[in-house]
Amino acid sequence: MELASTRGEAPAEAARQHDPTHHHGVFRLRYGHPLPFGASLVPGGINFSVFSSQATSCTLVLFEKEAARPFAEIPFPPEFRMGDVFAMTVFDLNPDGIEYGYRMEGPFHPGAGHRFDGRHILLDPFARSVGGRSVFGAPREKENIFPHRGRIPEDNFDWEHDRPLDLPVCGLVIYELHVRGFTRHASSGVAQPGTFDGLREKIPYLVALGINCVELMPVFEFDEQESARVHPETGEPLGNYWGYSTLAFRAPKAGFAARGGHGGEVNELKELVKAFHAAGIQVILDVVFNHTAEGDSTGPVISFRGLDNKTYYLLAPDGAYLNFSGCGNTLDCNHPVVRDFVLDCLRYWAAEYHIDGFRFDLASVLGRDSQGHPLPNPPLLESIAHDPVLAHCELIAEAWDAGGLYQVGSFPSYGRWMEWNGKYRDAARRFLRGDNNSVGEMVQRIMGSPDLYRESGRKPSASVNFITCHDGFTLADLFTYEQKYNSENGENNADGSNENWSWNCGTEGPTEEAGINELRLRSAKNALTLLLVSQGVPMLFMGDEMGRTQRGNNNAYAHDEEWNWLDWGLAGSQAGLLRYVRLLVAFRRSHASLQRADWFTGQDEAGRGYPDISWHGVQPEQTDWSENSHSLAFLLCGRHDEKLGGRGDFFYAAFNMYNEALDFTLPGLPSGDRWSLLADTAQTSPHDIHEPGSGPQLENHAVLRLGPKSCLLALGRRPS
Repeated sequence: MELASTRGEAPAEAARQHDPTHHHGVFRLRYGHPLPFGASLVPGGINFSVFSSQATSCTLVLFEKEAARPFAEIPFPPEFRMGDVFAMTVFDLNPDGIEYGYRMEGPFHPGAGHRFDGRHILLDPFARSVGGRSVFGAPREKENIFPHRGRIPEDNFDWEHDRPLDLPVCGLVIYELHVRGFTRHASSGVAQPGTFDGLREKIPYLVALGINCVELMPVFEFDEQESARVHPETGEPLGNYWGYSTLAFRAPKAGFAARGGHGGEVNELKELVKAFHAAGIQVILDVVFNHTAEGDSTGPVISFRGLDNKTYYLLAPDGAYLNFSGCGNTLDCNHPVVRDFVLDCLRYWAAEYHIDGFRFDLASVLGRDSQGHPLPNPPLLESIAHDPVLAHCELIAEAWDAGGLYQVGSFPSYGRWMEWNGKYRDAARRFLRGDNNSVGEMVQRIMGSPDLYRESGRKPSASVNFITCHDGFTLADLFTYEQKYNSENGENNADGSNENWSWNCGTEGPTEEAGINELRLRSAKNALTLLLVSQGVPMLFMGDEMGRTQRGNNNAYAHDEEWNWLDWGLAGSQAGLLRYVRLLVAFRRSHASLQRADWFTGQDEAGRGYPDISWHGVQPEQTDWSENSHSLAFLLCGRHDEKLGGRGDFFYAAFNMYNEALDFTLPGLPSGDRWSLLADTAQTSPHDIHEPGSGPQLENHAVLRLGPKSCLLALGRRPS
């Protein structure tokens, strides 16, 4: 009887859920659901939920799409507030036809941290789509009373059977790219240049290159026209091309979508992720949770500042913004509300967009307390590491911030976090240009940086190795310039790092001297070789495989210009370099010895007759890591990795960073095995690299001449 009674009452109860409890003019309202935050569809209406701990009242502001003025402003009745959450269901709204925001009333007392001002219409932090920036680079509408508007996108995407790939992390080869810059150049040949669709057309190129993981520079909604600076020579406005200034942490950048004007950015990004997965490529998002686009006290009121300034931001006792981000404000990431916000956003991208991982910009900020002090056990970092939804996502920290906190090797990892290894970058650059006291540290970096990670129980894959990234010189510029040339940024060349560890090979800037250009090309190959034979996870930067230049600008964040886009014509003019990278990546991915999950021991614990790794100099078994040394060599015995799918090859690498040639003697191999040359950067294409086993045969203990500033790779295996 009880079950029957319950069944009998269910339809009536369901009907009551559609009944209004309140009215505001023509609008029918009902008590809302405090969770989930944001705007969500419910039977017959839309549920709006927004948090503020100090606001005295909240008003929902509704616009027809792209209308200049709102068609309704609906105050939340006081009884619609549950705790610190304003929640209201509004019936009979068309989610496809509206945009929404909030007005918050409360104290305006900046010295106490409060900046409520009901004149501002505020963007919902949980908005899943944002109107107002649908065409990249379009001028801002100065008279727009609500320039960044929350939208409610359709949830109708068919993922079919797509899931995040969950590839073994030690086998990843990451490629960092800017969505717009990758295909915006006319030479890209795509139908929709500079968009998610344009990038999707280039997936075959990345597959051919051997990439199995892309790291996308920010794709969250941002305002590329936020800057007031102008080009010092032309007077043209400068922007925020890179996008490290987030407006909405759940909304894809509409200006990156070919269909962004009508909210199509949501499905277009999902189609891109789905296509990457179909090609066997993971997708990592570069996320910026250390600050927002609202800047310092002189910046705009967009969202967080007007909703609950004191909760969201790190503030000094006098209410001033603490600035550990270098961008004017810092999110209070370990406040429980902000911590939950970050987690909710990450879960959303993982669940709704099938994202495989995240790289956290200035991640050391995420470990600071409400006064800005570093925490020994940061709740947010621990929560992300142990979150069940994020359990298989890659977590990569940029383990420093603009406040001087540098945590490479000591970032709180909880068994999960990887790090952009800035020490690898600096050590590699110093070694490649031939600095004194560089060989000993380079040995540690080649082995995956055990000096940084082993003692704490972390593995080589904790180290994301890179020599170049979006910050700093491109690889071509690293060997073309010793000074940065950032005057076009409008900051009197004061921005960008002054410590570049670069080398111009004898002449500053471009030159017609063949010898210098040959040296620069050889140096780029040396760098790529060093990166791809090191343990850890290698990361390449967009266009380095074909010699892309930024004309010496080492902080090109402000320039949406042709010189800052990838010129695909380089794939032809630098075909030899591109071929070299493709073959080297393929070799790395096919050899277990170069992508080990655990540390080398330097011992023959498996009884293979050789240690898993041994170090050499110009003579086998004789190392020279002294102050004035500029060369090193090592031998990997792949027979230690046969159980992991390796074929038991031996691999020898020798690097000569002197300005003169050196003779290296090859180590001996077991009876029946033969050496063959794999790569020699002193040679010109196509003789600089060979398919494994197809290169010239070399004798045991052969003496090999390594040209100045060059490296050599050899493969030892049984003839098939």
